[in-house]
Amino acid sequence: MGCAWGLSMPMSKLAVSTGREHFGIIVWQMGIVAMIMAAPLVLRPRPISVGLRHWRLLLVVALFGTIISNSMSYLAAGQLPAGVMAIVMSLIPMSALPIALFWGAEQFNWRRLSGLVFGAIAMVVLIGPDTSLPNPAAAPFVLIAAIATICYGFEGNYVSRFGLGGLDAIQVLFYSSILGLFIITPLALATGQFYNPLNGYGVAENALIVSSVAHGIAYACYIWLVGRAGPVFAAQVSYVVTIAGIALSMILLGERYSGFIWLALGLVLIGLFLVQPKSQESEQA
Repeated sequence: MGCAWGLSMPMSKLAVSTGREHFGIIVWQMGIVAMIMAAPLVLRPRPISVGLRHWRLLLVVALFGTIISNSMSYLAAGQLPAGVMAIVMSLIPMSALPIALFWGAEQFNWRRLSGLVFGAIAMVVLIGPDTSLPNPAAAPFVLIAAIATICYGFEGNYVSRFGLGGLDAIQVLFYSSILGLFIITPLALATGQFYNPLNGYGVAENALIVSSVAHGIAYACYIWLVGRAGPVFAAQVSYVVTIAGIALSMILLGERYSGFIWLALGLVLIGLFLVQPKSQESEQA
């Protein structure tokens, strides 16, 4: 799951490299994910019944898991190195924890609070020094990318708190993608961002397919894991996402990073270690 999610970082960077905008990209991303998830559903021996009680869950997953979160990610990916995006995405557990505390799903302790402090310092290191990012003017996009982590944190807590209503991760992802298409397609048409990927098909379109497949696999696993172990524990995949995202960005895109970015990575990893639940808390989740 972590490697698939990490791969989506450099692929998202390539997907926006030709100037395609976020709503248009998300239309095709959700369409591809829906097709991938449809295959195992068709092979099942009996039809799946989705009632009105499920649509609130599906709307939350569609909005916070893809439409809003990916809009922020694609906006930021056009301005930030993919490796920096991987570091920012590792803040998901730190975004999930305050929400979990508010809903009473996790217990407060000072150790985990200190993890949030390390995450905050890492963001200051990324956006503060003029030499941290290749383009210092792109610093605000770090905060835009961070909005995506808040969306994932909210969604994970929602799934943990209210459950999947008897659906499994494949069903949730398929039906939320279909619902999301009804939301995002009019937005893409109204804003002029809808496009035909077959016109000028190239590297960006191949990257979108790879990113969508990776997103579908990782996201189905994430929803399943949230239901089994809770949102904060499931978000520990950020360790692998961060390391894989940086390594693959260096290999596939030839990215190289300043000392400040490596310092931010170290601070984030420390923060993740402190935020993660202890073994007994994981078992309770």
